Amino acid sequence: MARRDPHSYSDDTQPETERLSWKARVDFQTRRLHAEATLTLKEASAGPLDLDTRELEVESVVDGEGRPLSFLVSPAEPILGSRLRVELRPGVKQLTVRYRTSPGASALQWLTPAQTAGGQAPYLFSQCQAIHARSVVPMQDTPRLRIRYEAELTVPRELRAVMAAGFVGREEKGEEAVERYEMPQPIPPYLLAFAVGRLASKELGPRSRVWAEPEVLERAAAEFADVDAMLRAAEALFGPYDWERFDLLTMPPSFPYGGMENPRLTFLTPTLLAGDKSLVSVVAHELAHSWTGNLVTNASAEHFWLNEGFTVFAERRIVEALYGKDVAALHATLGRGALEETLQHFKEHPQLTCLRTHLTGVDPDEAFSLVPYEKGYLFLRAIEDAVGRDAFDGFLRDYLQEHRFQALTTEEFTAFVERRLPGALAKVDAEAYLSRPGIPPGAPTAHSERLAALARFTGQVPSTEDVKDWTPPEWQLYIERLPAQAPRKTLRELDERFHLTRSGNAEVLVAWLTVALRSGWEPAWERAATFLGEVGRMKYLKPLYGALVKSPEGKVRARQLFQDYAERYHPIARAAVESILQRT
Repeated sequence: MARRDPHSYSDDTQPETERLSWKARVDFQTRRLHAEATLTLKEASAGPLDLDTRELEVESVVDGEGRPLSFLVSPAEPILGSRLRVELRPGVKQLTVRYRTSPGASALQWLTPAQTAGGQAPYLFSQCQAIHARSVVPMQDTPRLRIRYEAELTVPRELRAVMAAGFVGREEKGEEAVERYEMPQPIPPYLLAFAVGRLASKELGPRSRVWAEPEVLERAAAEFADVDAMLRAAEALFGPYDWERFDLLTMPPSFPYGGMENPRLTFLTPTLLAGDKSLVSVVAHELAHSWTGNLVTNASAEHFWLNEGFTVFAERRIVEALYGKDVAALHATLGRGALEETLQHFKEHPQLTCLRTHLTGVDPDEAFSLVPYEKGYLFLRAIEDAVGRDAFDGFLRDYLQEHRFQALTTEEFTAFVERRLPGALAKVDAEAYLSRPGIPPGAPTAHSERLAALARFTGQVPSTEDVKDWTPPEWQLYIERLPAQAPRKTLRELDERFHLTRSGNAEVLVAWLTVALRSGWEPAWERAATFLGEVGRMKYLKPLYGALVKSPEGKVRARQLFQDYAERYHPIARAAVESILQRT
């Protein structure tokens, strides 16, 4: 037996799945999917086939001719879930598993009408990264093995089902509708994605449209109007776009991430709808994943930086192409600050601040942090600086082209670098990034005129004239450079002059509220309490709950807020907040 992914029961001595045919009926009343998954193997086989499951109730397993196959669902392990072992008879190339999901499936969030923008209909969405696809479909749930799929979702007739796949058609049958989709390109299982709700769409460009609840649609379309320009800029940098369409789905507030790069239908948090396009770098990030992550994928969570470090690098190149070097430098500086703060959170587990991680017995959600994003970015920037931009751009295109629709390990990546850019890894001390904790000495630092100008205001309250041309990233940097325990007089003066507690930009607001809560500034409390009930994005929940628990009174408030709002958060986000509360 050889399990190459510590987070999957899949065994590389067993046959690999080539295609999934999935049918599911969405039952909002019981919060279950009643489903069947037909797996087509790459070759006919015999003997055991191990699949990943989590809290699935397996009813039967049959072969392609409908004959029963022997199977056993093992007791669940804390991280992996349960192994479904199917015994294949000689010559079996296809098997069908009939099952239903648990009401508490870790990939799914079921929302009541009251938890949606329109308040009229329920809503369901999936979030399968990192290892949650197994709570929806019994499969080899490892990014090492890619699959093509077709899907058929049966939903209430008044709702729409959308998937990160090509739309085939919709057929209405009485009180229900059947929506059919197909994904012709092979994807890692964590990119299986769908949503069901009261949805409408609007075209953004020849290859893109935005989906959202009707009440949010026009705002979303205005905010994401530049997506076609982003797509063209990305293709100029990284080569042709391989996924045909780049559609967007504006999610309900409880979505736990800024975005999720599901191919053909990127999921985006509504906190991006600032009204001034100031947060669309998240869209650039998810678009960049179309090459770095979706096209070339990490072989397991232990190599996650190959997805995210490359994507942050690519995102900032897109931002630079569209908005200039100064703006890209501001984003890089914000990222560096966030990385330094993350390193403090992981000081008890420094091994998790290396890019190349070893996660046997560690839940990927527990290990999740900004380290693979920002330290990975710094590593790639260091290589770019060492060899020059032209040489690195050529290397990046070759890397993406040569590894299209493949999954890589860190070791395979470094071997490729040595072949194409000999000596570069030694020049930047690659091991300091890959195998040693923290930020390596001499890691790249962003420079720009706007950053230099901003530095003059450290420790000062600027005038209205001083800030008239500041962008939201500049405000965020200024706020983050305030003392951890800022004087209340300073906080009061800033808020009276610039109304930061009422900021419509979520990044600026959260930076401000975090400092204000840590400093015990009472006027921030009411806005923070309201905001924590409005959003489910972990990027915002973690710092705000983390700031609250710094004081005895704040701990009490944090626990009460979580008790009030927990049902609004996705299961992944709930677990993250619980972890913060348990540490105090």
